[in-house]
Amino acid sequence: MSEKKEVEVVSEALKAEEKQKSYWYILDTDGKLWEFDEFDFKGHDNLRKFSGYEYEKDRTVTRASPHIALMRSLELVDYEPASDPGNFRYYPKGRMVKALLEEYVTSMVHAYGGLEVETPLMYSMEHPTLKSYLNRFPARQYTIESDDTRYFMRFAACFGQFLLSHDATISYKNLPMKVYEMTRYSFRREQRGELTGLRRLRAFTMPDVHAFCKDLDQAKDEYKIRFKLSQDVLEGIGLERSDYELAVRMVKDFWEENNGIVKELVKSHGKPALIEMWDERSFYYMIKWDMNFVDNLDKASALATDQIDVENGERYDIKYMDEDGVQKHPYILHCSPSGAIERDIYALLEKAAFDMKKGIKPSLPLWLAPSQVRIIPVSSEYVELADSIREQFSRVRVDIDNRDETVGKKIREAEKEWVPYIIVVGEKEIDAEKLGIRVRGQKQPDQLSVPELQDKIHIETSGKPYRPVPLPIYLQDRPKFVG
Repeated sequence: MSEKKEVEVVSEALKAEEKQKSYWYILDTDGKLWEFDEFDFKGHDNLRKFSGYEYEKDRTVTRASPHIALMRSLELVDYEPASDPGNFRYYPKGRMVKALLEEYVTSMVHAYGGLEVETPLMYSMEHPTLKSYLNRFPARQYTIESDDTRYFMRFAACFGQFLLSHDATISYKNLPMKVYEMTRYSFRREQRGELTGLRRLRAFTMPDVHAFCKDLDQAKDEYKIRFKLSQDVLEGIGLERSDYELAVRMVKDFWEENNGIVKELVKSHGKPALIEMWDERSFYYMIKWDMNFVDNLDKASALATDQIDVENGERYDIKYMDEDGVQKHPYILHCSPSGAIERDIYALLEKAAFDMKKGIKPSLPLWLAPSQVRIIPVSSEYVELADSIREQFSRVRVDIDNRDETVGKKIREAEKEWVPYIIVVGEKEIDAEKLGIRVRGQKQPDQLSVPELQDKIHIETSGKPYRPVPLPIYLQDRPKFVG
């Protein structure tokens, strides 16, 4: 008897997206809308690459991105051959980096006013409201069966947050109400030819913050606030505005009636943006912006995004009591202020690969470096000295290379691990007030005391979460995860 073949669930929105005709423009910071073919891309090479990528809509990948080799050589992340493609294993260093990013984004959303919740990973495909929404979201689903009921794995936090909000008692005084979840995980059944490293995967960690707004005016005001939030979050991660390109996508009616807000966003972005328009709305939103990283293969990936949803307040029967005593449906904003956490790691590694091409030593932002300071004793008799120096640090990730190797080899391996600060200690460092500090990317060493180096690190990592060294302090005690 042959096994029953699972039928892939493809939403009506995804089918519509594949057939939908797009009109492409460039909007400059002065508010002028250019026909795509008439815009001079001189000085905007990244925008040219991104625009071509979007216009062609070719998502297939024929060679490996540089970040894949880097994520393995740094022992951060790797493929898991025993799992479905697009699912990964995280080694201790990678798990620490990912956890710090999760904590940072969550802290920024808390400061913005997000109300953190937790919702299920799977939902019934027979739930009438969810079934309707599935067909308005352009994504392929994973499905499973339990007790003769089919379920789909969530591809965002929308389902749980909307069902939760449907059951809440909401007043106009509570709006905008901001509900947040860091989804571990969301699932999208991307096509195999599109999967590549951390750029495009099937299971990912997505910070998702919805804002329930009274009306379109309040939604537009909140939209601008969240745009700035997303810029700040990406900058805190280590991605400047020069590292990504903005796209704003909308129905033509929205542009004709509300182009002022689009021009404001592009002016805030500080450089021209790609504009995509449609004759009619195939999705649940009337406008969407996304901030896109263009990598070393000229492939683009959306990081932060936000949408103004005009359907789901009514679809999920979410209501608030207005000041006139009448219950009404809110507008809903869908924002991921960083995009998938995995994609942030991808973007940081691809940015490092760009630096390598320019002859600049690659690095991670200091707050994400698994080892911020490496102490190298010149021989085993100075391990105790290295210990005494390490103990003077607080909230700094310091480890000690106590292996029976030459100093030169230890330094080279610390360089391969992108360790920001290296301290070699021997006889002359026993009573020294200041130590010679090798600084990554700097030709001459600094002469600093431990408190001075600690202050320098604390200043640069201010406002960021902290975790201790994710592996044993002594390198001799560490397993090797990647051969």
